[in-house]
Amino acid sequence: MLKRTHTCGQLREDHIDTQATLAGWVNNYRDHGGVIFIDLRDRDGLTQVVFHPENADAHTMADKLRHEDVLAVRGSVVARQEGMANPKLPTGQIELDGVEVQILKKSETPPFNPEEAAKVGEDRRLQYRYIDLRRPAMQDILRTRHRVTKVVRDYCDEQGFYEVETPFLCRSTPEGARDFLVPSRLQEGAFYALPQSPQLFKQILMAAGCEKYLQIVRCFRDEDPRADRQAEFTQIDLEMSFVTRDDVMDLCEGMVRRIWKDVLDVEVPPVRRMTYAEAMDKYGIDRPDLRFGLELINVTEAVSGTEFKVFNSVIEAGGMVKAIRVPGGAKLTRKQTDGYAEFVKQFGAGGLPITKIAADGQLETGIAKFIQPVAAKLIEATGAEEGDLICFGVDPRKEVVERVLGELRLKLAEDMDLIKPGQWEWVWIVDFPMLDWDEEAKRWNSLHHPFTAPKAEDMDKIESDTANVLTDAYDLVLNGSEVGGGSIRIHQPEIQQRVFKLLGIDAKEAKAKFGFLLDALKFGAPPHGGLAFGLDRLVMHLCDTTNIRDVIAFPKTQNGADLMTEAPSEVDQKQLDELRLRIVQTQK
Repeated sequence: MLKRTHTCGQLREDHIDTQATLAGWVNNYRDHGGVIFIDLRDRDGLTQVVFHPENADAHTMADKLRHEDVLAVRGSVVARQEGMANPKLPTGQIELDGVEVQILKKSETPPFNPEEAAKVGEDRRLQYRYIDLRRPAMQDILRTRHRVTKVVRDYCDEQGFYEVETPFLCRSTPEGARDFLVPSRLQEGAFYALPQSPQLFKQILMAAGCEKYLQIVRCFRDEDPRADRQAEFTQIDLEMSFVTRDDVMDLCEGMVRRIWKDVLDVEVPPVRRMTYAEAMDKYGIDRPDLRFGLELINVTEAVSGTEFKVFNSVIEAGGMVKAIRVPGGAKLTRKQTDGYAEFVKQFGAGGLPITKIAADGQLETGIAKFIQPVAAKLIEATGAEEGDLICFGVDPRKEVVERVLGELRLKLAEDMDLIKPGQWEWVWIVDFPMLDWDEEAKRWNSLHHPFTAPKAEDMDKIESDTANVLTDAYDLVLNGSEVGGGSIRIHQPEIQQRVFKLLGIDAKEAKAKFGFLLDALKFGAPPHGGLAFGLDRLVMHLCDTTNIRDVIAFPKTQNGADLMTEAPSEVDQKQLDELRLRIVQTQK
């Protein structure tokens, strides 16, 4: 094989009159009156190669080339003819005059060409992922992912972290309803679980004196995939000893600042902080998108005593009315506002009361005739002006009002094109409640996870005022997407037992499921905390895509299938017998 001297993205005008050997795939082929041109592509870029008839052997070989053939070609670097330069390509000022060709592998006619992949259905592209990955856009994503992990490792090495691998074959826990289970061949009737997170192991490492732990780790969660979620995903996992919440947040903020500067040459300013209570109150969600306004406004007092029975009945029942002021929203049609009324029903709303601000402080449309007497108070509370739309959320349950308007806010921003390209809005969400009451199940659930430490000042009210206990938990949110989350952990076994008890995990079950952790905490565990970034989500932001499958080399489909390898698949009876498993066929 001809020895490659340069990649297809390296040659420039400085290389003119030198010899070069390139290797790669035929991106396209053109015959211009006997002079043959090919664009040769590798992961680094694309170079035009020209074959003249006077180089007979090379020209004859070039005439046999077609899409996705693999070859090596030697020749002279020459300037393109006047007027033929391609300013869109880094190599667009030059071409390679080919004098020797080796066809390394002829390709059968591919199911699609990489340059046409954007027009091909996603299932087809995933079935032939190796062709899809040849696209420059996909190679850029793989390169970006590599750069992010390198920045993380270099940054953490500078900060004194050890990279430590934790087990993939673990035990299932009470929180493990979405575990992937792996049957044990050697221990009959027993199962491993693939880890949803290395949480317990990294806490054990802190008890073991590791002090600073890093792992870029594959995790597994058996739930329905979404555009921003896969059953197997990658975390940048960190844990540190002898730290406060601010220590962890400052270090992680420095990490994303380094990533954005290295990959995009973008400066990340100091990241603002917002409490969970403020986020829910103003945005109806604990991962607020701050690239636009449309904040939620409590108008309960302003609209009380109107003739609108829906408002009155809810207010009398102790509920609330909140509103979103939509600047310029009066231009929305009745059909559009009716569509929003249907949209919010999926989040628990009975409908969507609206009104528009007309001239002279008059209200029009929707519920205007019922609330006109309080128009002045409403306009003062919302800051609304002529031409604005006001949308109301009303329910006896505060969480329903916030959820409804929080989702509506995002929908309005998308439909009204309020989000402009190139915006980066970061925010830390802090002071999360420790537990959340599940009214349907009549039980407490962890808002983060059961190992999150309550704030020191709230320790005494864990049992007496559970709903108001706050934690040293923190989430890093970028443009409405949670890219990382963590907390200071419980390092005192007696506190951990109290939290388990609130969650319905008695001492016996805690010993059976978490005995190794509780034992570790007894033998001198230091205060510790950490955070996990979603690597896939970080890369999604960096590459400006909303589909997580774009940033994973070999992703699964929406129903968890790998179309290339046809996984999951059936296994033969011998394997099942060894594992003492039997398949029970359900009636379709």
